[in-house]
Amino acid sequence: MTTTMAEAAAVPRTMAAVLLTGHGGLDKLEYRTDVPVPRPKPGEVLIQVAAAGINNTDVNTRIGWYSKGVTAETGEGGQTGFATVDDSDATWSGAALEFPRIQGADVCGRIVEVGDGVSPDRIGERVLVRNMLRTPVGHRPFQCWTFGSECDGGFAQFTVAPAQDTYRVRSDLSDEELAAVPCAYSTAENMLHRAAVGAERVLVTGASGGVGLAAVQLAKRRGATVTAVCSAAKAADVRAQGADRTVERGADLIAALGRTSVDVVIDLVGGPQSAQLLDLLRPGGRYAIAGAIGGPVAELDLRTLYLNDLSIFGCTFQEDVVFENLVAYLEHGELRPVVSRTYPLAEIARAQADFLAKKHLGKLVLVPPAVAG
Repeated sequence: MTTTMAEAAAVPRTMAAVLLTGHGGLDKLEYRTDVPVPRPKPGEVLIQVAAAGINNTDVNTRIGWYSKGVTAETGEGGQTGFATVDDSDATWSGAALEFPRIQGADVCGRIVEVGDGVSPDRIGERVLVRNMLRTPVGHRPFQCWTFGSECDGGFAQFTVAPAQDTYRVRSDLSDEELAAVPCAYSTAENMLHRAAVGAERVLVTGASGGVGLAAVQLAKRRGATVTAVCSAAKAADVRAQGADRTVERGADLIAALGRTSVDVVIDLVGGPQSAQLLDLLRPGGRYAIAGAIGGPVAELDLRTLYLNDLSIFGCTFQEDVVFENLVAYLEHGELRPVVSRTYPLAEIARAQADFLAKKHLGKLVLVPPAVAG
């Protein structure tokens, strides 16, 4: 590895981190202060984490929700886990998760050490890590590793990441605001990118959450007219972030908006409502989905699909341009994430409990303790 004498002296041997010890409830999150600091391998960088955002994928991975044997919504197992989970397919990749695992898909921090083959000039850069890592899979299409799932992530004082998946960001935003970007905003931008959203009518479900609010902001950036589905208590805040109209969560969307009233649906909720969302689309409309916190199983009338020439986009894999665009938006001052609250890393269980309560707007962010010395 390559580093300077000063930087090497600043990196301790152990760190504070949260270890996920198995699939299950909040009790599976173990905060420790004696975890070995990882060392960057060739092509990697060591990042001192300044802030790490909380996402649905952190909860879903912890509780094993990605397993095909789980059919309930995320909230049912968020606190205590599920009674039975098939560990063999309970991840994004469909392969068994290795424990203990340091989760955390979102990282904002600074490079403090580089591995062989990485320029030492990168030391000191303020960076974001692309949460859908492309380097470990050789940049093959429709393949990726999820940061904090297939490898250790950002719920720690230090983390390593591939240099090619680590992006320098020049921005006046705080570390906490930048840490709200990688997972939520790349998910939203990817959905809009895949559905080729322009200046048209867009409906966003789950619009007050991290990804939903990002989708509202990013769709408006593209010139769309945005209808947002959210709770009545958060409607004014969602409109303040760019939504042209809000519809209360749980409402009859056909009665509220009318059939064929939108061009694109950006769905982050899934569940039984999905069938009604398709009825909202005009002939030739597009439906993009990247979440199913309302439940992973839905009953659809296939005639709605083919008789109306609808297109459905399942959105996980991200082309390089998606994250590159986000960095450009940040550097041009075109985005400002909403961070409702920050927590010390040691309080991750309380932070995830608050996240599951869904009383916040936008993102919740963890801050690791300062590094001694």
